[in-house]
Amino acid sequence: MTEYGSYCPIALTSEVIADRWTPLIVRELILGNTRFNDIARGLPGISRSLLVQRLKHLERKGVIETWPLMQGRGSEYVLTPAGKDLFPVIMALGQWAVAWLYDDLRTDDVDAQTLMWWVHRRMDASKLPAGRTVIQFDHTAPDRRSFWIVADRGDVSVCHFYPGFDSDIVISCTTAALAEVFSGHVGWQRAVACDSIVVLGPARLVNAIPRWFLWSPFVDAVREKTAALTGV
Repeated sequence: MTEYGSYCPIALTSEVIADRWTPLIVRELILGNTRFNDIARGLPGISRSLLVQRLKHLERKGVIETWPLMQGRGSEYVLTPAGKDLFPVIMALGQWAVAWLYDDLRTDDVDAQTLMWWVHRRMDASKLPAGRTVIQFDHTAPDRRSFWIVADRGDVSVCHFYPGFDSDIVISCTTAALAEVFSGHVGWQRAVACDSIVVLGPARLVNAIPRWFLWSPFVDAVREKTAALTGV
């Protein structure tokens, strides 16, 4: 018998993923974050002790396995086949929110550091130029702060401080404007045309930028919903 007092498939699934933060942890794992610190960075607000507790719970339930790192000390968390099968479940939660909680999807709630972490995790490495490319993001509001995304031979990282390399492209925008593009509320080209995002750099790189970013996993659903409501 389940903790909910009845034998029911939904009750069984709820025991695995219905605890607070657990669906978001699974989201991070699905997006490819396998190390503890990376998962934590994608979940601002969760305590490290609670994250440890939730990861142990998912391991007991057969959703993840803990593997030692091939290089260096520590371990990583890897989705099992059962965990990978949660992909459509997590996506369905997001699709439902876009359909029925659209007005609650406020892009001004995200902080710059969290947003830049999400942006760098959603880049298409196969579309990036060969060699090293450094993209500087200058956030102008609500706080003035700069970040650098460094892409080098398929490896993409985000730096909170000057990485020691000259920037190939400099992007200036408010955090909210970048969040609008990331979420799908506004397209990249429209944001650039309206000067809410300003891009400086060689034309060949500036023109290629839209192909580098995958944006939110729900960007298509948000664009469709936005178009249906605004007619744009």
